[in-house]
Amino acid sequence: MSNHLTLVALANTAIPAELHMALIEHAKVLGIAITKEVVGHTHSKYFTTRWTCSQALLPEARVAMRDIAAAHDTDLAFLSSGFKSDEVKVLAMDMDSTLINIECIDEIAYFTGKKAAVSEITEATMRGEIKDFKESLRRRVALLAGVSADVLDSVYKERLRPNPGAAQLLAGANAQGLYTLLVSGGFTFFTHKLQQELGFKQTQANTLEIINGKLTGKVIGDIVDGAAKNAYLEQACVLMNCHKENSITMGDGSNDLPMMQGSGISIAYRAKPIVKEKADAAFDRVGLDAALLLID
Repeated sequence: MSNHLTLVALANTAIPAELHMALIEHAKVLGIAITKEVVGHTHSKYFTTRWTCSQALLPEARVAMRDIAAAHDTDLAFLSSGFKSDEVKVLAMDMDSTLINIECIDEIAYFTGKKAAVSEITEATMRGEIKDFKESLRRRVALLAGVSADVLDSVYKERLRPNPGAAQLLAGANAQGLYTLLVSGGFTFFTHKLQQELGFKQTQANTLEIINGKLTGKVIGDIVDGAAKNAYLEQACVLMNCHKENSITMGDGSNDLPMMQGSGISIAYRAKPIVKEKADAAFDRVGLDAALLLID
C-alpha cells in the first residue's frame, strides 16, 4: 500500500501562490516530492488547495509545514492514503472549547467567584499536566458545592455560544447521514440543550448532583473521561456497522486524544499543542464546518 499523504490547505481567504512555493521548497529540504492536485477553489465560505506528498511525514515535519501555512494565514491537514472520504459514517466531537466557546465548569465557577481556582485545574488538565481526568473533575466540581442550579441556565443563556461553523457542520453531517455524537467531559445540562439546538444523534456527558436546587459538589455515576469518550465512539461505530477509521473526530484537549487516535481524520480545533501535534488537521483559523471539506 502506498504511504503517500494528501496535504489540504484551508483558509478564509484566497490561498496565496507563495504558500505553494514555500511548501515545495521545504519539501525539497526534506527530500520529499509534493505535487499540487487541484487549483484552489471556494466551497461555501472557505478556500482550499490540495497537494500529494510522496511519503508520510515525521511529526516535526508536519509541525514545520503547519508553521509555513500559518505564516500565510492558512490551516493545514494531512490525509493518509488509506482514508476514504465516502466511507465516513460517524462524526464525534468534544463540547467545551471545541463545539462551544467556553469551558462550562469555569463559567459556573465565575458566578461563585471561584473561576481562577477552577480554571487553573482545567488548563493543567487539558494541557496533559494533570493525567487523571476523573480526579481533576472531582476536584473542580467539589469547588461548586452550594451553587444554585439556576447558575447553569445563566451560563447557557449568557456565556455559551456555539463556535463558528457549528450549526453548518451539524447540518452538513446530518444531511450526509453521519451519526453525530457529542461526547464531553462536561455536563449533561449543556449537552442536552445543544442536542436539541444542533441535532446531534447522541450526547454523553457527566451529570451534576443537584439537591434542593443547589449543586452538591458531586457527579452522579461514572465520569466521562478520555477512555469513555473513545468507548462511546467505538459503540457508535458498531451501531453504524463501521470501523473507527470510518469516523471523523474533533477535540481540543488531551482527554480527546484517545478517541482521536486511529480515527479516519482527527481535527484539533484551536487546541492545546499536545493535541495539535498528534492530530491530522489543526483548525486555528477556519470554522468547524471546514471539516466538511475533508469529507467532500
